[in-house]
Amino acid sequence: MTTTTTPALAVRPIDPAVLAALRERDDAGRPPVPAGNEDGGAPLRCCLTRARPGEAILLTGYAPLRRWAAETGADPGPYDETGPVFVHAGPCPGAGEAWPAAFHGGERVLRAYDRRGHILRGVPVTPDTAEAAATELLADPEVAVVHVRALHFGCFLHEVRRA
Repeated sequence: MTTTTTPALAVRPIDPAVLAALRERDDAGRPPVPAGNEDGGAPLRCCLTRARPGEAILLTGYAPLRRWAAETGADPGPYDETGPVFVHAGPCPGAGEAWPAAFHGGERVLRAYDRRGHILRGVPVTPDTAEAAATELLADPEVAVVHVRALHFGCFLHEVRRA
């Protein structure tokens, strides 16, 4: 009889130390750009919430796989990419490790990467199926990390690891 264990998930926004650096210079070497936020709603990768109207936020370039690779010693090679993310302009309370259901309002794609940082597969999900799909992906021992991205724009939203 084969026994499998379901991993507990660790949902990870952008690390506070990384945020401090991104508020000065992004992962493409450019200064961040103040983002207009009169109506609110921008998905903030620092705390996995939506911006409130009028809150000071920045748009900056972030290379999530590069940051993970630097921590783990992986070499993602051509899978390394930099994309736009919204963050608070200053310090914020951050986020816990629970699945941020209120943060996910649309279709997503989960990208599973192996320990080298190479993509294994992508799984389209809805807000109702995303957490279970991430759990299933991380039950595969070949999967080292999962990135949650917006399906239509491809933007990075947050990372998921085994707890």
